Amino acid sequence: MITTIQQGAFTTIQDQGRWGYQAYGMPIAGSMDRYASSVANLLVGNKPTAAVLEMTACGGAFKFDEEQLIAICGGDMQGTLNGVPIANWSSFLVPKSSQITFDKVISGYRTYLAVAGGFDVPIFLGSRSTYTRGQVGGYEGRALRQGDVLYVGKECSFTVEPRKLECNYIPQYPSEIMLRVILGPQDGMFSQSAIDLFLESTFIVTEQAGRMGYRLKGAMIKPIGKADIVSDAMCLGAIQISANSRPFIMTADHQTTGGFAKIGTVIWTDLAKLAQAQPGDIIRFKLVTEQEAIETLCCEKQCFIDITNICRSE
Repeated sequence: MITTIQQGAFTTIQDQGRWGYQAYGMPIAGSMDRYASSVANLLVGNKPTAAVLEMTACGGAFKFDEEQLIAICGGDMQGTLNGVPIANWSSFLVPKSSQITFDKVISGYRTYLAVAGGFDVPIFLGSRSTYTRGQVGGYEGRALRQGDVLYVGKECSFTVEPRKLECNYIPQYPSEIMLRVILGPQDGMFSQSAIDLFLESTFIVTEQAGRMGYRLKGAMIKPIGKADIVSDAMCLGAIQISANSRPFIMTADHQTTGGFAKIGTVIWTDLAKLAQAQPGDIIRFKLVTEQEAIETLCCEKQCFIDITNICRSE
């Protein structure tokens, strides 16, 4: 058993998401930073889809009743094991009756804790991910609270030894980030000068930087006419220009439809960068082609293969 001693600012159980139900109004949910959560799982020998803990802004504290192999990836929340600092982007054994404690994040925004075997919570519509607005998935459909007891599953797929991840696989989290985008589907509702302004401007992450979306402040991106459209499907990374003419980027718990024009979409691999941006950080956008976006996916897939092979090698 793993007991929650302190829950942190917002800690939930997440996996790779609840796919195939958006047509019925159910968001995907899942880890905000799918790269960090997947790597954490690989470091403990899990399938990338195993359930992990996602902590935002400030982490919690957890007591382990039995020895467990765990991994920590993502933002640096100054983790300690029985008071001794632990390395981020690494896996290690937690002795029986030990406590892992996290503090405020000093780099990035979200931290992931994976345990060998994954967290054993009920599967809802094919996923263990928490969707708090719908009160489904994860631990009773909510964020963790003090006293909650978690159980370890059996989702290990290969044997590993504790290790620190090689530096070339560890992302950096600067306060200024560039997000690559593809235009559309409603870019035709904006003039070329408005699109140029969108691509040339600097935006600041507001306090609304959550699992539903990231609201940005900066230049006003005005459509040719009204921003309203007949509500249509929404996707992860969609950049909606709402009535205030400022970008709102859809994230893991985004609504399944929307009635404002979407000027573009953040490519899949850059959503991890967005997930680690905290309020006050600066965002710029860079236009890429569909082929370039596909190539980044291929590179990420190869990266996971390489990390898996490294973890298996010992």
